[in-house]
Amino acid sequence: MGVATPDDIIYVPQILQTIEDSAKVRGTGIAKREPQYIIDKINQGKAVIATSGDTFVGFCYIESWGNKKFVANSGLIVRPEFRGHGVAKDIKRAAFTLSRVLFPDAKIFGLTTALAVMKINSELGYKPVTFSELTNDDSFWKGCQSCVNYDILTRTERKHCLCTGMIYDPVWEKLGVHETNEPETLEHPLPVYDRWMKFKQFVLMRRLNKNNGGSANTMTGKKKLFWFF
Repeated sequence: MGVATPDDIIYVPQILQTIEDSAKVRGTGIAKREPQYIIDKINQGKAVIATSGDTFVGFCYIESWGNKKFVANSGLIVRPEFRGHGVAKDIKRAAFTLSRVLFPDAKIFGLTTALAVMKINSELGYKPVTFSELTNDDSFWKGCQSCVNYDILTRTERKHCLCTGMIYDPVWEKLGVHETNEPETLEHPLPVYDRWMKFKQFVLMRRLNKNNGGSANTMTGKKKLFWFF
């Protein structure tokens, strides 16, 4: 495992297919990328890949937004047969370290519906935030257009979606207020995130149904939604 090199471009078709297949299985949206986009990330030294012999195992790439003030670790994927062995965590940590090296002053953020990714992010020091604390770079949000949940994002004026926003600010470390949670002391174990996601989906969908003529109490749902974040 390490920073991807041009020799790893041969794995791009497998990477994209694995990402697409995973999204279909989970029934969640995903921002699709063209092969050339992934190839460019590899050539720029902005991707991490894990392999086993000649077999592709996992992948993640780095994107910068808002004049390099924000960085996202995107496209994290592990082949199904290699899951459950800590590969995703190792890739995420490697991508996080690479982000700190390439963009030391940037805030690192992500949007995800994957509970395991939320747990890993929390261990790295990310905190859940409202979408208003993420980049306002229109190019980033346009990347969500291929997601099946994009209509929710647009109907809420880019304030809420089924994804959860999480962010790591390097200022926390400089001020001495940041402390990475190790797995055994993690404040937000997987079951907590599971309840978090279910509650969020319930409240958000109820709010949207109300706006479309449903009978839910919009104000109650709205209060719970902001508390949830």
